[in-house]
Amino acid sequence: MLTGLERLLKTIKLQEPDVVPHFEDIIDKKVRDAILPGSSFENFIEFMDMDGVCFYDRESAWKYEALDKGKGIYRDQWGGTVRFTQEVDCHPITPAIKSENDLDSYVPPDPDLDWRYERLKQLVKRFKGKRAIIIEVSDSLRVAGDFLLGDVAYFKAMITNPGLVDRVNEIVDNYQLKYIENCLDVGADIVFSCGDWAMTKGPMVSPKFIKRFVAPSFQKIAKYAHDRGVPCLKHTDGNIWSIFDTIIDSGADGIHPIDPVAGMDIGEAKNRFGSKICLMGNVNGATTLVTGTTEEVREETKAVIRKAGKGGGLICMSSSSIHSGVKPENYVAMVKAIRDYGKYPLP
Repeated sequence: MLTGLERLLKTIKLQEPDVVPHFEDIIDKKVRDAILPGSSFENFIEFMDMDGVCFYDRESAWKYEALDKGKGIYRDQWGGTVRFTQEVDCHPITPAIKSENDLDSYVPPDPDLDWRYERLKQLVKRFKGKRAIIIEVSDSLRVAGDFLLGDVAYFKAMITNPGLVDRVNEIVDNYQLKYIENCLDVGADIVFSCGDWAMTKGPMVSPKFIKRFVAPSFQKIAKYAHDRGVPCLKHTDGNIWSIFDTIIDSGADGIHPIDPVAGMDIGEAKNRFGSKICLMGNVNGATTLVTGTTEEVREETKAVIRKAGKGGGLICMSSSSIHSGVKPENYVAMVKAIRDYGKYPLP
């Protein structure tokens, strides 16, 4: 039997492992506590026997300064303000950069601070060689669009001031590449670049602008990961049919989550792109895992595996994350179905 690390690496190389692998980037504490009350994140990973464990940068390696704890308002490490709710992710309120002149005196966060890597060191100590240590990195569109410049200003500048976009992207790129270097030095096995490039009907900007302003930053991340001998995965929600080739050409070894809400069928993705990239997903985290029965979850999980699992190249996961709205019993049902129906050779 393969270790979780071996299983994931073989799958990412588009080879058949012993069983379809599984991990999740975010598993809400409410769901974890309902399944295994009072457990630590690490013990929950062991209990669910996941093949990989994620080190989420915005949760564990970013600094936030409290401005109004009662309202959940904080200053993020890039200098903008955000609001925290009961979910893991924060919501941007105001960006750090109000005008291009602000960039002349802007001081970015320091990726070399030791505290950023303390929890990663603990994960490496406990799981190294047994389960893949996966670092999640917020990509340039997410950081620049949400925290540094703001999404409206960021997208407008692609037309009116492309040099500003390039300057902001460079700030993010420099931080992320050094952050990734440090994480890999600690012992991470896989890089997972996260940030949405698309919405339900298509990309957030034209495919031309994705190639010009968005993909190059990811390409730098993928190249550095490959130079270090580790795979690089990409997350983006939304309908990505028109930019699927761009994501592959930029160096992605895997793509998550093949969003069913946006009309992304994982069987079609397998037929069109399965020889080029590992597919990650896509049990519906907006409907089936939230409101479905356990039997409906099992059937959908089985269908995902049958559509995309043959020949390897499938990591079966939710189509988003295991957020607070997911029924705990449905997440358990999905994991059990992966183990039951995902044994190779598949029928």
